[in-house]
Amino acid sequence: MGVIIAPSLLSADFAALGADIAAVERGGAGLLHVDVMDGHFVPNLSMGPPVVRAIRRVATVPLDVHLMLDNPDAYIQPFAEAGASRITVHVEVLPHLHRTLQVIRGAGLKAGVAINPSTPVSALEEIAGDVDQVLVMSVNPGFGGQTFIPRSESKIRAVRALLDAAGNAAPVSVDGGVDHSNVQRIAAAGAAILVAGQAIFGSGDAERATRELCALVGDGSAV
Repeated sequence: MGVIIAPSLLSADFAALGADIAAVERGGAGLLHVDVMDGHFVPNLSMGPPVVRAIRRVATVPLDVHLMLDNPDAYIQPFAEAGASRITVHVEVLPHLHRTLQVIRGAGLKAGVAINPSTPVSALEEIAGDVDQVLVMSVNPGFGGQTFIPRSESKIRAVRALLDAAGNAAPVSVDGGVDHSNVQRIAAAGAAILVAGQAIFGSGDAERATRELCALVGDGSAV
């Protein structure tokens, strides 16, 4: 499995979303990252199932839906029906995480777990063998355009080691402050899915920026 670039649509132009999606797909994007925010778990609001359904109609690569919600369990089925290929939930809000992962898989999707910058890797120990991906937040979630937290590199290594010890080849994903200056270091730390928002959609040429990021880490394919 190669390292892939997953453009974060939170940073795209919502008035030209179809065009932006087509641009990053031409540039080699392997996934599209969709941030769903409720204004409670994180201090922002974003898109819901109707937007994801619209994205699914024009996208040709899988949709990685990241639920930054206080009550993600209530939205798994709606987002599955809207066209998500994988759903990632936060360990910080789920007292019954195993059950939630089973529900996601039961809907026919891959199940991911995200951890915030202040959450220790040890929070993943009991579910390390049961996840299809782990998303390491390298900024505090809620807004695009933030700066990568340097300590996240060691956290990526620790998550990769934890998954390996559990016999799980699931990819580590990283979201927050990913750009041309750090993608190679992040990939070297063990990340296989690199979520980039402002570095792509704020560049003025989303296709070129995606292609450049892909070239820096090697061509990957959807996982």
